[in-house]
Amino acid sequence: MKGIDDGGNRTLNVCMRIIKEKFLSDAAERYPKAAKYLAFWRATVRAAAWRNLPDVRRVYLTADSVRVRSGKSVMVFNVCGNTHRLIVAMHFKTQIVFMLRFLTHAEYDREMWKDEL
Repeated sequence: MKGIDDGGNRTLNVCMRIIKEKFLSDAAERYPKAAKYLAFWRATVRAAAWRNLPDVRRVYLTADSVRVRSGKSVMVFNVCGNTHRLIVAMHFKTQIVFMLRFLTHAEYDREMWKDEL
């Protein structure tokens, strides 16, 4: 998708690319109640050209950036009325999203996943 920046120059808006999309299909199969949300999330992310957390929050108000043990930050999305969490590494500069974890609320609250990432 092409656009024009404020200076009149042509720019290229690159959409987000999801790495390990099968991860989403597997999660939807394992947790059927989350399938519609995950399909919508996938379509939304593929069409997005997010540059930062505020851009993401324009669509997903509860999205949050969380620092993990490695010192890196991951993005957490609340799924299905807060019953699950989708955890991804979102690289805005390269427009790539890496699937990391899909957890129940209880698994997320134990916070062991933070030590693994």
